[in-house]
This record gives sequence, structure tokens and C-alpha cells, in this order.
Amino acid sequence: MAGFGALVLGHGPHAASLAAAAQAERLTLALGDVYASEAKVALSEEIVAVYLAELRAAGHAPSGARVLLGTSGADAVTAALKTALLATGRPRVVAFEGAYHGLSHGPLAACGFSPAFRQPFAAHLGVPVVFAPYPDATGEASVADDALAIVRRELAEGDVGAVLVEPILGRGGCVVPPAGFLRALSAATREGGALLVADEVWTGWGRAGAMLASADAGPDLVCLGKALGAGLAVSACVGRDDVMAAWGEHGGATLHTGTHFASPPACAAALACLTEMRDRDLVARGRALGERFRAALVEACPELTVTGQGMLVGVRLPDRGAALRVSRSLLERGFITLTGGTDGRALTLSPALDIDEPVLMALVPALRDVMREVGASS
Repeated sequence: MAGFGALVLGHGPHAASLAAAAQAERLTLALGDVYASEAKVALSEEIVAVYLAELRAAGHAPSGARVLLGTSGADAVTAALKTALLATGRPRVVAFEGAYHGLSHGPLAACGFSPAFRQPFAAHLGVPVVFAPYPDATGEASVADDALAIVRRELAEGDVGAVLVEPILGRGGCVVPPAGFLRALSAATREGGALLVADEVWTGWGRAGAMLASADAGPDLVCLGKALGAGLAVSACVGRDDVMAAWGEHGGATLHTGTHFASPPACAAALACLTEMRDRDLVARGRALGERFRAALVEACPELTVTGQGMLVGVRLPDRGAALRVSRSLLERGFITLTGGTDGRALTLSPALDIDEPVLMALVPALRDVMREVGASS
């Protein structure tokens, strides 16, 4: 599980944790947006460079980009929703069923993973959100058409400022949308005068086999977290320069900040993580190893549906009960897994990008044996 997918370099000690420790000996806390630490400036520049490079490689042409750093993925989503409102003047949001964007008040309003997460706090959630179904590449093709129709209908009202989407559902069960869906969603969003916000807290920074899984769609704003700090708490909302410029149009009084946002040790860890990923070509390794891992799971357990990209892998069991039995039996054998999906029947797997292949592949025969023992395939 690698810390809910955050520990892309494993549990450590590793380059990122050592860099954080070294930075803590020099400076643990700077003055944020007033007097930024060297590490914060360097990390901001690197995130902007990655965003621009990924979008340009996909055929898009943003002239520049800016970034807001935070602590959690929910901070990044909050920053994106605020940015969309500032840039468009439109309050409404279109989000997707099954998507998890965090449990802070702004993201919670758009959290489609479970209505039960939102309902107790509905009186506090002022963000007006409409949910569309999230299409599954292994499911009915008509769902994608239905989702796009709902998005276009809501955009036609003229008050939607953001369309918020995960390129792949993470906690929602590692659901991969059909090819071309994100591009079509992007086109519809732009035609409707709104911004496309890609929540890449789960998928980004190498987890799903690319630095940005949403690059092909050319998102206006991207939310990053988890893998960014390789175990240290740091997140980012990065977006097109002309969109982010909306923050400066209110006399400097409109802010999104916090005392511990972009702490120097966390920024140092993120910089070291990025260097390690580049030097060891871990994104390509994770992409190739993930393909071999999914193929091995399919061969060993052909009765199951295996989904995902890169080192974000889902294994769908017949129902929630079967998933829990399998997860518990795997734990007895030394494998930590999590159940996910809105129906609770998927195992969601997110190992480190540099995990030893034999250690990863050991799960395959263990899962096959557990399936037979607990009767989960019936």
C-alpha cells in the first residue's frame, strides 16, 4: 500500500527522508508567502517545469504556470476550487460519482465517493455541486456519453466554474475511464467557459505511469499530493499562468496559505524525491512493472477483473464480503491491502515505484491461493 500511495520510494530511510532530516537541521519553518524558504522556491519552480513539460509534450501550449503549495491533497483541491471561482466568477462545480477529493469543507462538497461523507455536514457545505457518473473502460460505453451529456447540460446554465475529475479513480476502486473521455471532457469544459481541474493527488508524480496522468486532456489546474513528498506532507495546485493570475486581482488581500504550508523539510523531501525518480527512471520502471504485475494477476486469477495504470492497481472481487475475506487472509500471510470502490469490492494496490519485483510478484500466488481457500470467486 506504501502509505496510501504516498511512499513512492518505500518506507525509508531513502533520499527524500534523509533530505528532510538534513533540512530540519538547517531550517524547519520559514515565513511562507512573506519570506519563502529556498526549498519552497526550488520546489515551486520544479513543479511548474513538470506541468509545462507534460502538457507541451501532449500537444498543449500553456505560456506559463504558477503554483500554490499546501500540506494535504485536500489543501490542493481547496486551492483549485478557490482559483476556479476567482478566475471565472462562477460558483458551481461539476464532479463525479465515486471520486474522493478529501474531507475538508470545500473538497467534501465535491466528494462523490460516498454521500454519507457529505450529508452530516450538508448545512456547512456551500459549494453547489452536481455529480455525473464516472465511466469505466470495462463497463458500459453509454456511461461516458451520459456523463458528457450531464456535463454539457450543466455548463449550458452558465454558472459552472470548474469541472473536477480524477484521471483514474483512486479510492474509488482504480477505475480507468474509456480512451478519449478526458479529452472530450476537456473540450466540453472549455466550450462551456469553465476550467478543467484534474485531481492527481492519487495518480500524479509517477503513480499511474506518468508524471501527470491527465496531461493529454490539458487541464487548466492540477492538484498534487501523496507521492509529491514521498512520505512528507506537501501538496500543490499548479495551473496556467493566466488562470492563477486571478489571485493577484484583489489587491493582494485574497490568500490561500497556512503556517505549515510548504514547510522546508517537506519541500526538501519533494525535491530529493523528484531527483531520485529522474536518476533511477522510476516512472518508466513503475509503468513497465505495473503492466507485468497486472498481467500476472490476470493469468493467476482469470475470474477477476484487474484494472489500473502504472503502480495503481485494482482487483475487483465479486462483492464487499469477498473483498474483506480476501484482504484479511492476505494480511495473515503478510500482505497489507485495502478494500476500495464505492461498493467496497475492490482491492486497491499502490506499491512503491522502486519495490523489488520478487516482493511485489509474491502477492500473485498468495492471492490465487487465498481465492481458492475463501471461495471468493464463487
